[in-house]
Amino acid sequence: MAKEDRIYRVIFVNQDQVFEIYAKHVYQSDMWGFLEVEEFVFGNRSELVIDPGEEKLKNQFSGVKRSYIPNHAVIRIDEVEHEGTPKITEAKGTITAFPMAPAPKK
Repeated sequence: MAKEDRIYRVIFVNQDQVFEIYAKHVYQSDMWGFLEVEEFVFGNRSELVIDPGEEKLKNQFSGVKRSYIPNHAVIRIDEVEHEGTPKITEAKGTITAFPMAPAPKK
């Protein structure tokens, strides 16, 4: 798979919801403690049936060039061959934040 063809599935927690999004670029931000996600990928469906969850995410990220996600909110990042259906689900059970080192002193 060529580098420009890579697609990443990023799963993270935001306000008691689990977001699953797809993007072409994911990397560590210069802003300490954040992950940068760019070029969101949404299905170009021409079907009559529209997934309301995907539409909600598409509207929420409409016009967003880059998103900064706190490292402790990330559950998982996968490199996938094809994008799936982005979705938002309720966070059920216990999701514990990943322990972080303290910020570097200046």
